[in-house]
Amino acid sequence: MFFDGFDRRRLPGADGVTINAVVGGSGPPVLLLHGFPQSHVTWHRVGPALARWFTVVATDLRGYGDSDKPPSDREHRVYSKRATGNDQVAVMRSLGFRRFRLVGWDRGARVAHRIALDHPDAVERIAVLSIAPSREMLARVNVGFALAYYHWFFLAQPYDFPERAILADPENFVLRNLGAASGGPNEGVFAPEALAEYVRCYRDPGVVHATCEDYRAMMSVDLRDDEEDGGRKIAAPLFAMWGDRGVIQQMFDAQSLWRERAENVTADVIAGGHYICEENPETVVTKLLAFLT
Repeated sequence: MFFDGFDRRRLPGADGVTINAVVGGSGPPVLLLHGFPQSHVTWHRVGPALARWFTVVATDLRGYGDSDKPPSDREHRVYSKRATGNDQVAVMRSLGFRRFRLVGWDRGARVAHRIALDHPDAVERIAVLSIAPSREMLARVNVGFALAYYHWFFLAQPYDFPERAILADPENFVLRNLGAASGGPNEGVFAPEALAEYVRCYRDPGVVHATCEDYRAMMSVDLRDDEEDGGRKIAAPLFAMWGDRGVIQQMFDAQSLWRERAENVTADVIAGGHYICEENPETVVTKLLAFLT
């Protein structure tokens, strides 16, 4: 259905976790990391196009899609961006790639940020799509942001309130968060087969719990890791891109915020909202090719 010609693989992550992935194309390696509430399928309009020039690896983050969902811990460290990022570095090493280009969208971009800090020798270039740095966004919370990103604060609530609420009607939860429900702002943006795949995953209580743990980690251990960086910046060239109708454009000076976190930053705003990989894949591919090559 998606990623014709790609190999579907089960690859070793960190700490005994197995990561679901598709691998295709040839040339320099590029790792694609998805966001919420999705899976590697996010890249179905981008990955095959990039595979004409690169070896493309698109994975499900730990806890998401068909990757393993390890038991969490009281500090949510199991689902921290550091632990999730370590999975992805291990995946690339299992494929023989010690260095690679890295592209993350939404949650995947937050994982990519942590990978670039923790594994600077592995990352040649990094592209972060539709986000500003987590710490800086949280430091600027106002009413508009809290309403637009309500799910950050809902999903981070203690176990098992959000899990029970989501599992009461997972299809409605996914479609409304994507804006893809009838009459939503993104109705018609997503391929029906992609929507069906996202909904399938969120019918799994393990995915729902792991998603909540991801957000609980962001509000706790991930922030502590950010603070302990002590101002350390990403050394690899960083490209930030977001949509002109998205919250990032409306509420943040994302380019300036990334310059606080990385040494070499370029940025671009393209037509679209938050889900630019599925809204405007042709432009995403064009911009990524210009940066990655």
